[in-house]
Amino acid sequence: MPVFYKKVLRYALTLIMIISLNFFIPRLMPGDPVINLAGEELSFNEEQIETIREEMGLSKPLGLQYLNYWKDILQLKLGYSYHFHEEVSRLLFGRMQWTLLLVGLSVVFGAFIGAFFGSRAGWRSERFGSRLSTSLFLFFYSVPPFFMAILFLYFFAFKLGIFPLKGYYRTGTLPDIIWHLVLPVLVLTLFSSARNFVIMRGSVLHEKNRLYPLFARAKGLSDKQVLNRHVFWNASLPLITLIALDFGFIFSGALFIEIVFSMNGMGTLIYDSIKALDYPVLQGAFFVIALMVVSANILADITYSLIDPRVRHQR
Repeated sequence: MPVFYKKVLRYALTLIMIISLNFFIPRLMPGDPVINLAGEELSFNEEQIETIREEMGLSKPLGLQYLNYWKDILQLKLGYSYHFHEEVSRLLFGRMQWTLLLVGLSVVFGAFIGAFFGSRAGWRSERFGSRLSTSLFLFFYSVPPFFMAILFLYFFAFKLGIFPLKGYYRTGTLPDIIWHLVLPVLVLTLFSSARNFVIMRGSVLHEKNRLYPLFARAKGLSDKQVLNRHVFWNASLPLITLIALDFGFIFSGALFIEIVFSMNGMGTLIYDSIKALDYPVLQGAFFVIALMVVSANILADITYSLIDPRVRHQR
């Protein structure tokens, strides 16, 4: 079977498995969404509770709920929120645009910063500046994003008052949005760039000792030309895969960042839905995130084959 069809089959099976897990995992959470919605302090008899459960579609057998879930997915219907009383698709897309802005900026900045400084640190690893930058990026790599967010929020927003304490915007103007995004984007960019730095540095250390950089020097190219024209692109191949995987990690990290900074995006939506046991919102949110991560991996495969022609000719 050609590599292309193997990849299509692999991604299709992965998506099917993820969609199935999106259905079962919320239902494994402790608690009853009907009792949670009605409130434990209110007194309902069994008949009233059963009526509410039937209206929410939870009285049907689990297998039938699963089949109905797949039917809705194939029809691009994500259901209706128990807690927010709104169509899940409308609710998600209203929140997702802000999270995508946060994640997109962080992934792009993190990729460029990590690749640039990582390649320089790996190419001249014996220099003091390379060792210093390696230590600095390893420090950021070791700190959890949510803890870094708390530190930045405390010092730059609470103590110094340079940046706002919460939210994506106050007035909605472009400068106001940028002002609110600086701290969360900075936190996620530091985390993303640190991961990319470590991979890029190790890849350049491996590539620079191969024969083709020596051959390039023999042709009269300077060290800078050898790095930028040859070593950098070959060393960036593992980084492309990492960035695709990193998209998922950064997206999950952004959910915690949004909670820390009280930003009204996907993070706070999922957090509120977990507390409310809102199955449709959780299913829809996890489905959209999984779809984005799988799409990012497909894009990485395409980019990988464009940079390395050998991938296109595999059988």
